[in-house]
Amino acid sequence: MNIPSLIFWAVFVLPLVAFLVWVMRQDKRKGVTGLIVLAIMVVGCIAYMYWKTGGK
Repeated sequence: MNIPSLIFWAVFVLPLVAFLVWVMRQDKRKGVTGLIVLAIMVVGCIAYMYWKTGGK
């Protein structure tokens, strides 16, 4: 990864994921389902980025 993509991850992605985890933990009934869906989406997005960039 280059520096601009690391800055993007540090400034936008990590705080957004942390905020979504916090919001989903507040919901006692369906918090676990939301966390599972969020984890699948994050892994899917990372795999898609890796596939589109060829691992560069």
